[in-house]
Amino acid sequence: MLSSLDHVQLAAPAGSEAALRAYYGDVLGMTEVPKPAVLAARGGCWFAAGTVRLHLGIEEDFRPARKAHPGLRVTGIEDYARRLRAGGAEVVWDGDLPGHRRFYSEDPVGNRLEFLEPHESPEPHESPEPHESPEPPAPTA
Repeated sequence: MLSSLDHVQLAAPAGSEAALRAYYGDVLGMTEVPKPAVLAARGGCWFAAGTVRLHLGIEEDFRPARKAHPGLRVTGIEDYARRLRAGGAEVVWDGDLPGHRRFYSEDPVGNRLEFLEPHESPEPHESPEPHESPEPPAPTA
């Protein structure tokens, strides 16, 4: 019986650890988790934020994941989108998931990441232009 998701692993090319640390640590605000010595020798890095665990493993014949991706739930999605843009990441809004506001972005090696936040409105969210900050939803009475 499955009890929980332990972590998600994404691939990265050799020598990309500094860029991964800057992005996952500084831009996304995750904390780097030390790898056990036997695994650290393989390269890559691990990150955590709350119960979210992402492992970036070095792959010799690296190709970024363009379709497969982790879905990362956030709070304050507009602020989070601004944070990613300020860190140099592209933000592409997508309003196709009912009950959620979400956008896609890529890490510095091209892996696709989805960021989403549930919202209370039963109507689909119209996506703002990719380079505009969305307006917060109007308060409901």
